Amino acid sequence: MHASDNTGSGGSGRRDAPASAGYDVLVVGGGIIGLVTAWRAAQRGLRTAVADPSPGGGAAQVAAGMLAAVTELHYGEETLLGLNLASAERYPDFAAELREASGLDIGYRACGTLAIALDADDRVHMRELHALQLRYGLDSQWLTGRECRRLEPMLAPGVRGGLRVDGDHQADPRRLAAALVRACERAGVELHRRCARRLTVLGDRAAGAVLDDGSELAAEQTVLAAGSRSGRLDGVPEHVVPPVRPVKGQVLRLRVPDTYAPFLSRTVRAVVRGGQVYLVPRESGELVVGATSEELGWDTTVTAGGVYELLRDAHELVPGLTELPLVETRAGLRPGSPDNAPLLGPTELPGLHLATGHYRNGVLLTPVTGDAMAEVLATGELPEEARPFTPRRFASASRRLQELTV
Repeated sequence: MHASDNTGSGGSGRRDAPASAGYDVLVVGGGIIGLVTAWRAAQRGLRTAVADPSPGGGAAQVAAGMLAAVTELHYGEETLLGLNLASAERYPDFAAELREASGLDIGYRACGTLAIALDADDRVHMRELHALQLRYGLDSQWLTGRECRRLEPMLAPGVRGGLRVDGDHQADPRRLAAALVRACERAGVELHRRCARRLTVLGDRAAGAVLDDGSELAAEQTVLAAGSRSGRLDGVPEHVVPPVRPVKGQVLRLRVPDTYAPFLSRTVRAVVRGGQVYLVPRESGELVVGATSEELGWDTTVTAGGVYELLRDAHELVPGLTELPLVETRAGLRPGSPDNAPLLGPTELPGLHLATGHYRNGVLLTPVTGDAMAEVLATGELPEEARPFTPRRFASASRRLQELTV
């Protein structure tokens, strides 16, 4: 990202703040999680600021926007399921409220998802996943290969079966980010288009941040919501540094010409050669194909191998895809945590909160994260649904390990 001009632009409605002001809440990081936190905090009457060189940037510019609480269910992540479902349930009202607040549509579509099995092994795995979904009372319907192709005629002839999940929807993350920026501006959130360089700690309490131009922002409460970079802010005491790592994802965007429409009517996903591939069709004619999952540190290079693997796997799922124009290749960094679940709420340093570690569910968890963070910032109490995701779950484990090794 490149720092934007910090002087404001009168006709745009952009609200850039003087750096000397003090705030009730300072949010470090202006991706969708930081922005929804700031917007909801401002709605609660808290004087709120965001520090980010490019608000609305970050992982949202690469994400596909699947709202897949059911088809994203993985073994060992059952606790996260409840939070995902709570957020998915809020999405229709959230999308409508955000459109009213910003004047911008976020591309929310209640189109459903079809998860495909391409071979016998996939079919066994998909049957097991279906049994797990049913065990948790989720709405998921098993379809034969023929029934899958009847729903989506572009699917490969060899499809062996699949799961139809009408409750897994989609939003456009880029439009979501733009709407949140606009909603923040209209709600009075002050945007500082600079990087936060160092957390300010006075005594035993977080008290704001110093920006990369040396200016200081004082705040009663500071929220670290910088995605995969949340663990890199200077000045954060070691015992509260969030255990967040970057997980690289490469994504392709293709265009469906009018002569091909309708190409796909819903999100289609599968496991091919052990890797996840998904196709997300937008109403605009864009088709998003993703995504690799690579543990390569801070590398965001788009590679020939990554593009090849995505196209190869997507072609096995929908052979006609390779006839479409390829219009964009991008790579971004998901914020992964040790248990693939977010870190929400107060840390052991008074005045410092986290809203990070959302990994592959950042877009899905945007509504519930905003609600949870606004509640804890306004009242000091984290809502019950968010309490399993307190950052202190990792701090407690670290302390126990230290006690055992002394």
